[in-house]
Amino acid sequence: MLFSLFINFFKIGLFTFGGGYAMIAQIREEVVAKRNWLTEDELIEVIAIAESTPGPLAINLATFVGYKQRGFRGSLAATLGVCIPSVIIIFVISLFFDAFIANKYVAYAFVGIKCAVAFLILTTGISMMKTLDRKKIPVLVFVVTFIIMVIGELLSKSVNAILLILAGGIIGIFCTSFKRIRKEDADK
Repeated sequence: MLFSLFINFFKIGLFTFGGGYAMIAQIREEVVAKRNWLTEDELIEVIAIAESTPGPLAINLATFVGYKQRGFRGSLAATLGVCIPSVIIIFVISLFFDAFIANKYVAYAFVGIKCAVAFLILTTGISMMKTLDRKKIPVLVFVVTFIIMVIGELLSKSVNAILLILAGGIIGIFCTSFKRIRKEDADK
């Protein structure tokens, strides 16, 4: 299992461009669809935790998935697996950096890669959105978060994702507690 964690996250690290959010689609494919290491809901929870903790999203995701499967050794195997390809690729690029950056075909390739990464992030978001509970509170939290993010982008203001996640958690706790209190009062 440790070798499987290492190899699968090595492939994810090697073949995914665009950073953590772009990796979510590949992680979802490997971890949820192919390997059944996590359910869709567990992956969403892990993403929320990984986004809320310091460090790169992809590394945090690998660490959490590895830990869930095999404890500390699993987290180490998955984390090394996702990190090693980037280290090797960046090292090789650094040897030829000036020629690499000046190459017009590399520039053209990155235009296409950026489009593909944007599409991967969009489709992953849509897939994750489909798993949301379609009750009033989750939909309200989603809509408010979406509006805040769009307004932030339109005003060229960065919206802190951690604050949005924390706000969503607080709203969820408040609304669920309020709903439970109302139900208990109605039962009396």
